[in-house]
Amino acid sequence: MREVMQDLLRWWEDGQTVGVGTVVATWRSAPRPAGASMLVAGDGTAVGSVSGGCVEGAVYELAQSVVEDGVPVLQRYGVSDDDAFTVGLTCGGILDVFVEPISRETFPELAAVASSMDAGEPVAVVTCVDGPPDRLGKRLVLWPERAGGTLGCERLDDAVAADARGHLAAGRTATIHYGHDGERRGDELTLFVASYAPPTRMLVFGAIDFAAAVARVGKLLGHAVTVCDARPIFATPKRFPDADEVVVDWPHRYLAAEAEAGRIDERTIICVLTHDPKFDVPLLEVALRLPVAYVGAMGSRRTHDDRLKRLQEAGLTDKELARLSSPIGLDLGARTPEETAVSIAAEIVALRWGGHGGRLAAEDGPIHRTAIR
Repeated sequence: MREVMQDLLRWWEDGQTVGVGTVVATWRSAPRPAGASMLVAGDGTAVGSVSGGCVEGAVYELAQSVVEDGVPVLQRYGVSDDDAFTVGLTCGGILDVFVEPISRETFPELAAVASSMDAGEPVAVVTCVDGPPDRLGKRLVLWPERAGGTLGCERLDDAVAADARGHLAAGRTATIHYGHDGERRGDELTLFVASYAPPTRMLVFGAIDFAAAVARVGKLLGHAVTVCDARPIFATPKRFPDADEVVVDWPHRYLAAEAEAGRIDERTIICVLTHDPKFDVPLLEVALRLPVAYVGAMGSRRTHDDRLKRLQEAGLTDKELARLSSPIGLDLGARTPEETAVSIAAEIVALRWGGHGGRLAAEDGPIHRTAIR
């Protein structure tokens, strides 16, 4: 919903009721991830997408119907449906779309949610997408230290709050199942947890031309990018215009301070492009002991072997060293900084989604995978 929030909030503030379709679950090669949303305003204006064009027409009509009768609907689209080719979902995937009317009455916390998104404050919206009529569409809004709304039962709210905050901390969006009173072994209720956490951090160490290209690709992928180098003559905003932040500090000292301040989490991406032992070995000593998503280091095979030897001498274990992606990136035959940045981004995406970097044309099976992180 993040990508359509500005339009939704404007219509909400005007007192309109908007039909909102949200992808809440996908299987096989679904074209859009869970959380993708489409809005249909009262004047017929449509914003956003739930399928990249495949089923928008069907969702558009359903959204108009939901606004008229006020009853939310969970609808499944996929190749198993008799009308799959009619609605256009011919890519082989299946997706569940929850379509609901959103207004000041049905979602009074919307402005607070939008404000948190703008401020970079983590917030999760938990909505009942399948269950009895008196629970359908009810929602609980969760911040790390407070909550709003209700799913209709205090015990259910308490159980969901504990679990959904775990999803929020990891930035995960998913469906979870409970009994009517919050029993974790029950499946009478299907709840959709939409987590809106701050952007994933990408820390790029080494103020070189390759770092500028990696910062550019990192921003394209939606990361908050920091470039860090101990040399002030090289680490300047002018040389890294795509970075959100350029820091002059010793890399290992900066990373340790960020971790101590709680600004490093399991989604953080670390790219070490210094390929200078006096910088990268102390930095990797810190990085490989942190619970982050990715640690990659640039360098030749000879540099890699020398780096591993130095890290072993520094006391890192085999398990810690196994977390290092070095030489960094996928084998794309890259030569230029821009091509190398693409290979690094490709490795990060592949590790996140369980891909292996082969050509899709040479493979069978689904194109899209479920996240493994």
